[in-house]
Amino acid sequence: MSNTKPPHHCAALSHRLSVLTSGAARDVLAQGLRGIEKESLRVTRDGALAMTPHPRALGSALTHPSLTTDYSEALIELITPAERDPATTLERLDELHRLVYSQLGDELLWNLSMPGQLPEDDDIPIAQYGTSNIGRLKTVYRKGLALRYGRTMQCIAGIHYNYSLADDVWRLLHTDQHSTASAVDFQSERYLALIRNFRRTNWLLMYLFGASPALDRHFLRGKPHKLDAFDADTLYRPYATSLRMSDLGYSNTTAQAALQADYNTLPGYLDALAKAVSQPYPPYEAIGTHRDGEWVQINTNVLQIENEFYSTIRPKRVTYPGERPLHALAARGVQYVEVRCLDIDPFEPTGIAIDTARFLDAYLLVCALDDSPLLPPDAYAEANANFGRITLEGRKPGLELTRDGQTVAMQDWAAELLSKIDLAAQALDALRGDDAHARAVAQQRDKLADASKTPSARVLQTMRDKQQSFLAFGRAQSETHAAYFRAHPLPEEAAREAAALAARSLDEQAQMERSEVGSFDAFVAAYRAYTLNRFSV
Repeated sequence: MSNTKPPHHCAALSHRLSVLTSGAARDVLAQGLRGIEKESLRVTRDGALAMTPHPRALGSALTHPSLTTDYSEALIELITPAERDPATTLERLDELHRLVYSQLGDELLWNLSMPGQLPEDDDIPIAQYGTSNIGRLKTVYRKGLALRYGRTMQCIAGIHYNYSLADDVWRLLHTDQHSTASAVDFQSERYLALIRNFRRTNWLLMYLFGASPALDRHFLRGKPHKLDAFDADTLYRPYATSLRMSDLGYSNTTAQAALQADYNTLPGYLDALAKAVSQPYPPYEAIGTHRDGEWVQINTNVLQIENEFYSTIRPKRVTYPGERPLHALAARGVQYVEVRCLDIDPFEPTGIAIDTARFLDAYLLVCALDDSPLLPPDAYAEANANFGRITLEGRKPGLELTRDGQTVAMQDWAAELLSKIDLAAQALDALRGDDAHARAVAQQRDKLADASKTPSARVLQTMRDKQQSFLAFGRAQSETHAAYFRAHPLPEEAAREAAALAARSLDEQAQMERSEVGSFDAFVAAYRAYTLNRFSV
């Protein structure tokens, strides 16, 4: 039975938008920042994982500010600067792709979230960062991930969208709400409010932007599953939006299944993560930290480090050199959020469209300004269940979700959310003097009216129309995008600057290695003790 309660009101949202768009304050919403981190596997022309090392011409994966590696030596990560306009962010992302392609030779960037043809799990190369203690620690951490989750799962790629609002936004709201909290604490409270709203409604992003309804059969390594056969080599779910974000991907991890972050207060969040990075987990204790005298994981706790926590969104703060993320949050509060659930869009050369970014800006603004009830365990579980349902059957006609314990039609709830997002889009467009955000919202509304317009449906339809397997589809899309970037090389001056930056990063790594003092064992001991000393549990 559908929920017949009236739509959730927009009074608080409308008021806060008014505060931030009136008088002298009217431009503060234009001063926030957004950056993108995009992961891509390097593959050969036939779609197989590249077994070559990270190209030295791209610089040091340890010290380069924009080009690094994630889990595997073949999993390159492109990191844009933080910009005020997402169009500028996407320009920077485009430039990074053009730079990478100038050094890839015959290799391609696999422009899908689910990986292509992988070797045996143990043959997937783990990223290497040199002989410095911090470089070795990064590799040991990845060895631990391999033992905990397998290397195959670590080859799943995605896009992270980093989003912040200007300090003046929080100052104006702090005054308007007559808050007695300090400015830092108020800002953290509001970012956590954003996260709670996001967790309740991020299923909408999976419907609108999920682009991984199918995968290569060999990805599952023979494990049991409930997927259908698309063809001899491809598995899928007919109404799935994002197998990457389903329980086939990151959400189904042993020790993390019981880990529930506290998004109600910053001290609560810090405490939950601090416990996870300091609490032993028996199966990991059984593995131990060494094999044949070599380090194989940093520790045997639920999480080796806080970044091991797989979440659709994280509160973040830029860290100082050598500083742990939890320490930065505890010392200086939340500075921005990192949205981590976006699939790579295989129909876009850079993996994300400008309309997607503009919609995200309007959606995240709603999450930041709307009322945000606390997220107790039952609501946390409800949000996770809704998210999981959309990943596996989001395009199923008549799909229902659960809101506040009551059944609600997905379409009805989505329509309510889009009404709020329209308000934010109008406010952002008023600053620009155009209708860019409104058009982005309208494009998403079209997807709700017609599920065939969603990326997940388009992937499956393209594969059907062209009689392609998942691997054939991935190769074709990646080849098309490679041709685009190779046809648009960087200007000579930009290429020279990129080469100089790469060289400086290599020099910086070499200097770190030459000046290293102390043993790696002592370095790890200090790293582990730092966590325990800083956060008593």
